[in-house]
Amino acid sequence: MMVSLLCWSVAVASVLCATEGHRHGDDEPPNIIIMNVDDMGWGDLGVYGHPAKETPNLDKMAAEGMLFTDFYAANPLCSPSRASLLTGRLPIRNGFYTTNDPARNAFTPQIIVGGIPNNETLLPALLKPAGYHSMVIGKWHLGHQPQYLPLNNSFDEFYGSPNGHVGPYDGVGTPNLAMFRDDHMIGRYYEEFPIDQTTGESNLTMMFIEEALLFIERMVASKQRFLLYWAPDSTHTPLYASKQFLGKSIRGLYGDAVMETDYGVGKIVNKLEQLKIHKNTFVFFTSDNGAAIYAGIDAGSSGPFLCGKETSFEGGFREPGIAWWPGKISGGQVSREPLTQMDLFATVVDLSGQNLPTDRPYDCQSFKDLLNQSTVKTNKNNRAIFYYRGSYLMAVRYGMYKAHRWTWANSQQEADRGVDFCSGEQVEGVTTRNVTDYRDKPFLFHLGRDPGEKYPISNSSSEYEKEMKVLTVIINAHIDSVTPGQPQLNWCDRAVENWAPPGCELIGKCLQGPKSNPNLCYWPH
Repeated sequence: MMVSLLCWSVAVASVLCATEGHRHGDDEPPNIIIMNVDDMGWGDLGVYGHPAKETPNLDKMAAEGMLFTDFYAANPLCSPSRASLLTGRLPIRNGFYTTNDPARNAFTPQIIVGGIPNNETLLPALLKPAGYHSMVIGKWHLGHQPQYLPLNNSFDEFYGSPNGHVGPYDGVGTPNLAMFRDDHMIGRYYEEFPIDQTTGESNLTMMFIEEALLFIERMVASKQRFLLYWAPDSTHTPLYASKQFLGKSIRGLYGDAVMETDYGVGKIVNKLEQLKIHKNTFVFFTSDNGAAIYAGIDAGSSGPFLCGKETSFEGGFREPGIAWWPGKISGGQVSREPLTQMDLFATVVDLSGQNLPTDRPYDCQSFKDLLNQSTVKTNKNNRAIFYYRGSYLMAVRYGMYKAHRWTWANSQQEADRGVDFCSGEQVEGVTTRNVTDYRDKPFLFHLGRDPGEKYPISNSSSEYEKEMKVLTVIINAHIDSVTPGQPQLNWCDRAVENWAPPGCELIGKCLQGPKSNPNLCYWPH
C-alpha cells in the first residue's frame, strides 16, 4: 500500500512537500509506545555522554536501536511541545502560544482557560481506523477543563494528571492538582497521591510503570493493537522518586528520578520481550524540552549545548531521541539527521498505514525509511528547524547553520532572584536580558564546529553572506506559509482551577472556587 504523507517541509524551493512511505507485503502495523519524559536534557543519559552512567536500560535500548543526535522539541517548554508532538504542527499553528507579551513562553497551569483546540486532530484519532486502542499515562498538560481532557481528544484511556504535580497548595487560595482515571478524578496530589516535601519520596513513577505494564498485558490478552503514550514527570521540579531509588544516584534527587525513569523503561521493554511482541512494537524515547538548568543541582544536563529549557538556544530545544524495534531497526545505529517530535507524529502515522489529513498544513516528515537502513546517518537530508518562543520566530537551522533572528535568555530581574535560563553561561550579544532584534543581521553559528553557539560567524565573511542568502529564502517562505492559530494561552481565570474536577463528587473532593474573573495571563519569560 502506498502511503502519501502531506507534510510541511522545509525545502528551499517550497515549504509544502509530500513524503511517501510503503507498507511492505503483509507486514502488520506495529504497536506504538512513545515515551515522553519531563525536562530531561540532551546530556542526561550515559549513551549521550553523562559521566554518571546511571541509565543502563536506555543505553541498552540505544545500543539495540537507533540514537538520534539532532532530535528537537517543537518548543522549549512543556505544553506547546506536547501539543506539537500529538498534532504534528508547530505551536504557532495549533494555538499553543501567547501574544500577551513579546517572545513569551506559555503553558497550561491550572489557572489557564484554554487548551487543545477542538479542531486539532490528535495522533490517536488518525490511528483508530487501523485498529489502535490508545492510552496516555502520566502528564497530559494540554488543558484541564473537561473539553480538553484525553478522552475528549481521541484517547481511549487515561491515568495521570491534566496539569502535572506542582504544589502543594492549601485548598483555600489554590486547590491541589487532580489525578484522573479516564474521565474522572480519583484524588489529589499531596493528599491521596503524596509527595514528601522533605525527602522527595513518592510512588508515582512506580504507579505509572505499573499502569503501563497492565495496559500492555490487557492489550496482548485481547489481541488488540495499541498506542501507549507514557509521560512520567518525576524529573520536573518538585523532584520525586520512590524509596527504592532515593539516595541511589551520585547526582542527587534529580539523578534518583532519572534512574527510576530508566528502570521503568527497562520494565516496559522487558514486558514486550516477555510477551513476545517486541518485534512488532515500535518504541521511541524523548523529552518534552531541554534541561531546566535554572534549578541548579535539581536540573538535568544540556551536554555541550547553550542554556536550557525556555530558551531558543540548542540547550532548550535539542533532546534525547532513541528508537527501538528489534528485527526492524538494526542495533548500534546513529542518525545525525535534524528531526523533530512532529516528525515522530508523521512516522507513527506512516507506520500505521494511515495518511495525514490534507485539510491543514503539517510541520513534519516521516523518518520511517531512515529506520530501515543499517549505517550511520549523516546530515544529508537538509531541512529546516524552526525555533519559536510564543509567536516569535527566534531562530532557524538549515543544514549545520543556525541563524538567530531574535535573542533572549530571560530578564535581569528574574536572574537577580535566582531564575537564570543560562546560568553560568554568557555569550555577548546572544544570551541577552531583553528581547533583542537581530533580523537585519542575524547571529549565525555552525553547529558542527560550534555546538555551544559561542563563536558567531563574522557577518562580513563570505561564509556568512552565502549561508544567510539560503536561510533568508527559507525564513521568508516559512513566514509566508504560516497562518497562526487562535492563541489558547492568553487568558487566565482562578475560577477554572481544580476546585471541582469531573468525578470530585464521587470521592468527596469538590471545593468551592471563586467567581469567574477572566484576565490576561502574565508570562514573565
